[in-house]
Amino acid sequence: MRLGRVLDDLGATLLTLVHGEPRADELGGVTIHDPLEDGAAPRHALVLGVGVREPAETVALLRQLGRAGAAGLVLRAPVPSGPAVAAAARESGVAVLALTAGASWTQLAAMLRAMLAEGDVGGAGPETLGGIPSGDLFALANAVAALIDAPVTIEDRASRVLAFSGRQDEADPGRVATVLGRQVPERYARSLTASGVFRKLYASDEPLFIDSLDLGGEEFVPRVAVAVRAGDEVLGSIWAAVRKPLSTERTQALRDAARLVALHLLRVRAGADVERRLRADLLGTALEGGPGARDALGRLGLAGQPVVVLALAPVAGPVDAASLTERQRLSDAFALHLSAMHPRCAAALLGDVAYGLLPAEDEQRAVRIAEDFLERVGDRTPAAVGVGPPAADGAGLAGARAGADRALRVLRAGRGSGRRVATLADVQVEALLLDLRDLVTARGDRPGGPVGRLIAYDDRHHAKLLETLRAWLEAFGDVAAAAAAVHVHPNTFRYRLRRVAEVGGLDLADPDARFAAMIQLRVIAE
Repeated sequence: MRLGRVLDDLGATLLTLVHGEPRADELGGVTIHDPLEDGAAPRHALVLGVGVREPAETVALLRQLGRAGAAGLVLRAPVPSGPAVAAAARESGVAVLALTAGASWTQLAAMLRAMLAEGDVGGAGPETLGGIPSGDLFALANAVAALIDAPVTIEDRASRVLAFSGRQDEADPGRVATVLGRQVPERYARSLTASGVFRKLYASDEPLFIDSLDLGGEEFVPRVAVAVRAGDEVLGSIWAAVRKPLSTERTQALRDAARLVALHLLRVRAGADVERRLRADLLGTALEGGPGARDALGRLGLAGQPVVVLALAPVAGPVDAASLTERQRLSDAFALHLSAMHPRCAAALLGDVAYGLLPAEDEQRAVRIAEDFLERVGDRTPAAVGVGPPAADGAGLAGARAGADRALRVLRAGRGSGRRVATLADVQVEALLLDLRDLVTARGDRPGGPVGRLIAYDDRHHAKLLETLRAWLEAFGDVAAAAAAVHVHPNTFRYRLRRVAEVGGLDLADPDARFAAMIQLRVIAE
């Protein structure tokens, strides 16, 4: 996709060309400018200049992007003006675009990624439905808008905007807010639900005219909407802002458009499923680190650079249909977040773990990105991320994945000292203990020596001697603290401790004996 096409679809509503001219080259990706990071943007990238405000800063960035071969720079409106900025844009060949005030950088990044996703991984040749490239919902929205002479949005069942046409400025403030937020505002959704509009819309194939809405006096341009169906399944809807009911011819055109939109939505859904499976296959091949890893990395656009492996999974919960859907949602959000951090990231759900590949030489950058992601998604699905060491090439990816898996396992077992994100180095001792537990379980080993004798004695007499030993070791020999931990008087605790030494035959003054007991308590006796 070219920058000119992006402007055609998003121009006048989200983006405005301020300086320069769009290049004819295909866009190489979308990346966010970070003055503290040295990561190079891909050739012909569209760069989001978040926080860039000053003219001098803009001029310096344009020159830097010109040397890197970037296609465009998006800045928050109002864009710094003046002859120096215009000259820098002209000399660098980088087009400068303004992001409309009130629009979200996150929404823009997601929208651009969706527009560029078609054909992102391999892919067959172009395919059309109704004369429009398959799955190109923005082109379809503009076509429908031309047929009925009104600005149009295509929305899913949750009233999220999938695509919109031009001329949105002809509608009301609510439509502008809908497009900028990619979601129908809550006050509109409540009013539409209360007035029965959604119920009527989804119960019929006929276009529905909505001439008024209770918005407390807020300006409202009437709408005509039609459900988009595939058989009995409602896929979404088309909404047009009109001043009066449509003519018979335009009503029929909207009916016909709904059928065509259904085909495109099914194609988008099928294409997303195919692409998801393909990316998962390529990611799985790369993480195995075998002969096909290098080729898989190349197809994912990650060849020739160090890569950090991230492993994401919920920390608890049953594996049922609902949890599987939630894991896929979490994986998709993870993929979107990583792509906003770097245009060549890859992520996919393999089994119950979502793996991400992040081009980076420093695993601490991956930790920061993972922490930011978990903070954004909140606690609806408590999750953890293990971060593996950087892999220089495909051959090192299997080891990097193993490191990420081991760190994730510690976090999911609740042994990460409250962490939600960890590298293997952060939790190496805990990982080794879990490995030892696996070995003990596989062999069927039972506690022996002093710990074994204490367990047997407690089973017969309920004396809580093992609890006493554990508390004393964890308190580093502080009797007062250990007694408080098990809620007994210090004198009672001292008596039990003497019984530990007597019954178990344990020399509490011997550091080797104490260490052996600690290992058994951590690995075998739990």
